[in-house]
Amino acid sequence: MAPTSGLEVVESPQTQATKVTSIKVLTESGGLASVPSEYTFTTNPNDQADSNDPEHSIPVIDFSLLTSGSPDQRSTIIHELRKACEEWGFFMLINHGVPESVMKEMINACETFFNLSDEEKKEFRGTKDVLDPIKCGTSFDVAIDKVFLWRDFIKVRSHPQFYSPHKPIGFSEAALEFSQRTREVATELLKAISETLDLDFDYIADTMNWEQGLQLLAANYYPTCPEPDRAIGIPAHTDHGLLTLLIQNEMGGLQVQHKGKWVNWNAMPNAFVYKSVRHRAVVNNRATRISIAVPHGPAIDKVVMPSPVLCEREGRAPAYVGMPYKDYIQLQQSSKSYMKSCLDHIRI
Repeated sequence: MAPTSGLEVVESPQTQATKVTSIKVLTESGGLASVPSEYTFTTNPNDQADSNDPEHSIPVIDFSLLTSGSPDQRSTIIHELRKACEEWGFFMLINHGVPESVMKEMINACETFFNLSDEEKKEFRGTKDVLDPIKCGTSFDVAIDKVFLWRDFIKVRSHPQFYSPHKPIGFSEAALEFSQRTREVATELLKAISETLDLDFDYIADTMNWEQGLQLLAANYYPTCPEPDRAIGIPAHTDHGLLTLLIQNEMGGLQVQHKGKWVNWNAMPNAFVYKSVRHRAVVNNRATRISIAVPHGPAIDKVVMPSPVLCEREGRAPAYVGMPYKDYIQLQQSSKSYMKSCLDHIRI
């Protein structure tokens, strides 16, 4: 059979495709009443947290108190930040100074990119190199995926050198401003996290060569799904890097694991979320969700290892071997780590 838009070697919407190029096109092709078998992914409903349980109330950090509060306010918010990092590894960040207009323009620019035709996006598919400056596609890696993910994506490297697709019009300008503004927030947040560890405020940044550190902009498009309990946007995973900040449109879908339960993140308007623990993206049958994650990491050639200062202070040997950050990213994105914890490969 001739190739169909978004799919190659397709039999029908229900039997799915041998090769998928876009979940967006598949869902818009018509007649999709159930999840194709290649996308079938089930979760355990008993693992869902009770949204009314105060134990699963996501911490909120007021960024303005880190940068412009009084010494007492800063001391209090540093304490709250330490607690959020220790107990959750996840928190909502408010009053961060990034204009709401900048965030909305970035979401709109990503939506416009995803609305380009497959033919227009083809030049941005990149290679198999996970550090391609610009890379768009679907699922995770269709060459190794055992289950296809209900998402399309666009990833660009935005620091230390800025890259961007040349279309649609306005995408590059929106991405540049959003990336720069987000990096400013991440820089101050990293200083505060360093302080929560009783380290000099610039310890992590200096040790990890932050000035040449990698910043990515990764946008995900999750179209409506006819059976959201039988598909997954992105399964449980952790991000590489030092810290990731994320925004989304009005549709929820991000869940974080806390005390063995999956907690929904119901975003406040104009808020970032910081995430470092296991999280996942679920889908819905109501409206399309767009999320934009901005991971920040060390310089790609920097060897990352447990902090000697902290190991000595705690009287503990390092639990992981050192590895160049670039090699860690490649390991995490390889078939060796498919739906597994990458840290298990470097644990001593």
